[in-house]
Amino acid sequence: MYKFIIRPILFLFDPEKVHHFTFSALKIFNIIPGVPALIRSRYVVDDKRLEREVFGLKFRNPVGLAAGFDKDAKLYNQLHNFGFGFIEIGTLTPKGQPGNPKKRLFRLKADKAIINRMGFNNGGVEKAVKRLKKNKGVLIGGNIGKNKVTPNENAADDYTVCFEALYPYVDYFVVNVSSPNTPNLRALQDKEPLTALLKELQALNAEKPVAKPILLKIAPDLTDEQLLDIIDIVKETKIAGVIATNTTIGREGLTSENKEETGGLSGKPLTRRSTKVIKFLSDKSEGAFSIIGVGGIHSAQDAVDKLNAGASLVQVYTGFIYEGPSLVKKINKAILKVWF
Repeated sequence: MYKFIIRPILFLFDPEKVHHFTFSALKIFNIIPGVPALIRSRYVVDDKRLEREVFGLKFRNPVGLAAGFDKDAKLYNQLHNFGFGFIEIGTLTPKGQPGNPKKRLFRLKADKAIINRMGFNNGGVEKAVKRLKKNKGVLIGGNIGKNKVTPNENAADDYTVCFEALYPYVDYFVVNVSSPNTPNLRALQDKEPLTALLKELQALNAEKPVAKPILLKIAPDLTDEQLLDIIDIVKETKIAGVIATNTTIGREGLTSENKEETGGLSGKPLTRRSTKVIKFLSDKSEGAFSIIGVGGIHSAQDAVDKLNAGASLVQVYTGFIYEGPSLVKKINKAILKVWF
């Protein structure tokens, strides 16, 4: 029903407006008595065999919602009803910011892809914290970044502010230095500044009563040499793992008319590259750290391929938009079929 009726209607309108409309609709529907239970009965695969313990946390299943969908933690409780094992909110910055000028979100229908140049638009970390206080048992990842106006030499201050604010309310952290839509942000992926940033966050983490897992989200555009640097950095800083991968600035093989829009590309064109990055990191590190696989998961097989490549968990975003909420259920059922 979603792919043949709902999606064609939604795809007639501006994607950013549709996103906000969908959020409002889901919030309203979930207020109606019985609707949340009905959604759960349709989409949740409740099976103990799907549980995963990764970087010290217990996930009810290995399929999560990637950052960017619920940036401001407005709908995580409702989205959890679609069967996700965890929800990642953000990217959040210390101060709210409008992001880049609109229009900034584009569907590439022929390629089953999306280009976005949102620019870390969010209401700021403190507003998200107020909403996270209403968490009803959802395992939450907090994706953090820096404000656009903050120079790279002061970036650690922004990440520290977000870490301190979110610490009581999230289960793990993701350091985002790989978005292509904030000027000069990707320069923080270089070995020296990235090591310094992660060490500073880990020092802060060590002062807490319980240290929480910190992961690094990386771009798919890194060379093999840069990926080897990432492995060294994870080893040196002792962070919990890596999320592979963010959106790409590449445009190879696209056929859609709007393929030259600037921004980060996500969706089906990223499937192979993200899986290749996962396998490289897993093989070269000999499985030394956990990997969350994301990028181009549009089918259960795409998710299984990432798990086989070395990912412990997977996340969906663009595939969730194109394939619909049943994708999560299909992945979990495939995992049970393949491994059990």
